[in-house]
Amino acid sequence: MHDSPSAQELLAAVKGFIDTLASEDLTGHARFNARVASNVLATVLREIDQRPAADLAEMARLADLLGKPSTGSDLGTLNLELCKQIQSGKIDETKPNLLAHLKATAIDQLNIDQPRYSGLATAKDNDT
Repeated sequence: MHDSPSAQELLAAVKGFIDTLASEDLTGHARFNARVASNVLATVLREIDQRPAADLAEMARLADLLGKPSTGSDLGTLNLELCKQIQSGKIDETKPNLLAHLKATAIDQLNIDQPRYSGLATAKDNDT
């Protein structure tokens, strides 16, 4: 039986220590650096939690846009292919689902990197 703490649990414990104990004893630049470290840990925790599903959804959208199977491809290759097709003019803003794909990808990234970004809620609500 594997009963060790997971990577997420370990990161959350360090973040909790910084937020509740260490930061209280710090002032000035050291307190600022502790806040930065806490924010980095929060981003890593969201990355671990949200990235797999975001990547799968992005791969499915890309495969649909490019007319390729989502299995057997990797995200980087599909993104590169989309970029090449946009550059060459094969795909443009009139392509069905392109703008929806780009918006969904940006929203997923913001949910991980900047979940408190003021425009995120609005972007989620708008249909464009």
